[in-house]
Amino acid sequence: MAAQHNPLASGRPVYVVDGSRTPFLRARGKPGPFHSADLAFQAGRALLYRQPFSAQDLDQVILGCVMPGPDEANIARVVALRLGCGEAVPAWTVQRNCASGLQALDCAAQDIASGRSELVLAGGVESMSHAPLLYGAAMVSWLGAFNRARTPGARLKAVAAFRPALLKPVIGLLRGLTDPIVGLNMGQTAEVLAHRFEISREQMDGFALRSHQRLASAQAYGYLDEIEVIYDNKGKYYDSDDGVRPDSSLDKLAKLNPAFDRPFGKVTAGNSAQITDGGVWLILASEAAVQTYGLPVLGRIIDSQWAGLDPSQMGLGPVYAMAPVLKRNDLDSGDIDYWEINEAFAAQVQACLKAWMDEAFCREFLGLEGAFSAIDEERLNVDGGGVSLGHPVGASGARIVLHLLKTLQRTNARRGVASLCIGGGQGGAMLVERVD
Repeated sequence: MAAQHNPLASGRPVYVVDGSRTPFLRARGKPGPFHSADLAFQAGRALLYRQPFSAQDLDQVILGCVMPGPDEANIARVVALRLGCGEAVPAWTVQRNCASGLQALDCAAQDIASGRSELVLAGGVESMSHAPLLYGAAMVSWLGAFNRARTPGARLKAVAAFRPALLKPVIGLLRGLTDPIVGLNMGQTAEVLAHRFEISREQMDGFALRSHQRLASAQAYGYLDEIEVIYDNKGKYYDSDDGVRPDSSLDKLAKLNPAFDRPFGKVTAGNSAQITDGGVWLILASEAAVQTYGLPVLGRIIDSQWAGLDPSQMGLGPVYAMAPVLKRNDLDSGDIDYWEINEAFAAQVQACLKAWMDEAFCREFLGLEGAFSAIDEERLNVDGGGVSLGHPVGASGARIVLHLLKTLQRTNARRGVASLCIGGGQGGAMLVERVD
């Protein structure tokens, strides 16, 4: 692991002043009530309404999204215009798979640190229930041939060549969650890690149960005040994450069949992140913007890191990304008050926890002299994670940073790390601090 420079350390301070998100709504086998742009609009509208500045005072809008719909090309610009940011405020969309929302925040932070921007709206969104169904290449070729036919005879010939099998759809979501280089879907990469780090089915299910219990507790105690109520076009409102299963139990989880490696695998639908729709925004500001508008401050972005690794073990991405952040800042696990490691799979987070304190792993794969001390699981994903909340891929990176800052504020703690694994074999991490 080569030493890398932290450009945020030498630039201007970057503050997070506010943020909001929609409820995370579990996909239920059909398109959900909101497209991605609708989710981002409703979360952003509530956030911007309460600010002392105009939406047109923003320097730019950056939004992470993996699968925008056909009417959402450069979805950031679509949403920015709907939010009233005006024609003069530029907006652009970023895509880094599961960490697209974190990438948006990182881009915003770098521009503020360098002096290019003062006030940026950044976040992530995904409506996974609206993932597209596509025609295969054979059907596209047939349509092309039919469209080129000009005479009745040519058209009859084209029609005669049609076969019902051409209508077999390509399921965009399944293809998108499969790595084309190693030929494994994300669940299979979790199975690889479960085998490598000897994580049992019982351990995975126990982690999943705890995720649901923690989310249910957070809802009961009102710890998710970053959520804005949203309304569909039929007047129905949504005010809470609906993937939580407070009645879950180890017995119920144990009855689920393997989902990705039948019949012998250990990764199930119950110990994996849910397919979910959701949107998140944060407002990032320079010190000058904070003073100009009298903005409150949730916290400061201190450092960030991106890393690459074997795509077949992409779930270890947080370890590869968090390690240089802690080393650069002369920190160990005990110096971090709270952690948010996105729960793509229970096995994936558990593998990260084991690799983090494995001497041989840290020397061989991270180039370190030794391992880190263990991460206190009582300070990890304290209000649930992807297994219970869901993982709308473009949004999760922004959500974990926002909720981490809210947790630091609520507990009067100082420092936190947010991190995700990324399909394709990458990891991202961000170090944040609460500011008095």
